Amino acid sequence: MSKPIYVLNGPNLNRLGKREPEIYGRTTLAEVEAMCREAAGDLPLEFRQTNSEETLIAWIHEAIDRPAAGILINPAAFTFTSMAVMDALKMFPGPIVEFHISNIHKREPIYHRSLVSPVATAVIAGLGAGGYPVALDAMRRLLIAA
Repeated sequence: MSKPIYVLNGPNLNRLGKREPEIYGRTTLAEVEAMCREAAGDLPLEFRQTNSEETLIAWIHEAIDRPAAGILINPAAFTFTSMAVMDALKMFPGPIVEFHISNIHKREPIYHRSLVSPVATAVIAGLGAGGYPVALDAMRRLLIAA
């Protein structure tokens, strides 16, 4: 069995489809997971969501120790606040794709400075929930190139 790709989702993403649909759309997290599994094909996925910074960090540590092939992460609000998430990601030896549903650079200034971007291999933002499969395709390409 090949190494899994971890798809990690941060706080409030469990509310997709209901929360600010004018920004995040009407696609639910369950629909996002289905899109990811279809896009992954035969690649194993660990698809998870948490509202807890501690849990998100534990999952990153798990991806390090397992080991995982790559991490696709939508850290949500932790993008801008969590040095702990950034520090955990710095320990991961494989590719990391930071993902955001909205274009964080078109939003309020508080959303412009990602703590994750400096440790990510790539950043994808602004494609809506349908961008998750694009991010998985990018991860697949990064793994092939490695």
